[in-house]
Amino acid sequence: QVQLVESGGGWVQTGGSLRLSCVASGSMFKINAMGWYRQAPGKERELVAAISTGGTSSGCTHYEDSLTGRFTISKDNIKNTLYLQMNSLEREATTMYCSTACQGPMAMTTHGDFGARGQRTQVTVYS
Repeated sequence: QVQLVESGGGWVQTGGSLRLSCVASGSMFKINAMGWYRQAPGKERELVAAISTGGTSSGCTHYEDSLTGRFTISKDNIKNTLYLQMNSLEREATTMYCSTACQGPMAMTTHGDFGARGQRTQVTVYS
C-alpha cells in the first residue's frame, strides 16, 4: 500500500509560480510511475504530468501539451517526494491537484489509470 500526502497549494497571482509537493510512503518499491492530475468542476480529469520512477525508463517525463515548458515534474528519491513546479500560472490552472502512484508502466498513468492517489491540494490563480 502507498500513501501520498500533498502540500504546496495556495493562492498565486497570474504569472506567478507554485511548487506542489507529495511525500510518498509505504510500498514505494512497487511503484513505476507517479504523476499529477487535475480536475476542475464540470470538466474532464486531466493529466498534468507524469514521471517514470522504475526500470530502465526511470526519469522519463510526460506533460500535457499546453503545459510543456511551464510545468516541471521531478522526484527526490532520497526524500521519496514528488514535485510539480508550476511557472507562468494562468487563471485556467485554478483547481484541485492530485498526486498519483502507479505500479504499472508510465503509459498507464498517461492513459488515466492512476493507481494510488493523494488527498488533493487546491491551487487558485487570481488576476
